[in-house]
Amino acid sequence: MNKKTISLILLIIFVISLVLTVANVFLQDNINDENQNGTLTINNTTIHYEKSGKCLDVIDGNTIQVYSVGRVQLSQVGVPDSEPGLSQAKKFVEDKCLGKTVYLDIDDKQPKDKYGRTLAIVYTDSDDINKGLLENNLAKISYFEPSEFKKGKV
Repeated sequence: MNKKTISLILLIIFVISLVLTVANVFLQDNINDENQNGTLTINNTTIHYEKSGKCLDVIDGNTIQVYSVGRVQLSQVGVPDSEPGLSQAKKFVEDKCLGKTVYLDIDDKQPKDKYGRTLAIVYTDSDDINKGLLENNLAKISYFEPSEFKKGKV
């Protein structure tokens, strides 16, 4: 083998190691919190959640991808189907959730929608994302039944 081949092999090994290290750091969840029932306190309110995981992607303003859970549809909120509201809602959720641990209060009466997405109210360490979308006029209440959540109470 010549020096170019050896250098290329070492570069490939380095790049693969770097990618795996970055992926591991990004996907690493706190093992004590992942997929366990628990409580969280936000603004002096105790929140109960069924699952937690790292938000890997924001699909749109009310759908996220959560490590170890899959796609999650934010329950009881509907975002606009057109611009500029669509991108504003997505940006809000990205700023609050992307790369962070999210906590899911999964709808006990309808845990999945017809597309197989988990239906939940989504929290971070400091925010109720569903409520934040509504309070910032980035979404409207989109109530459906059956649901454990009361109409207008997100």
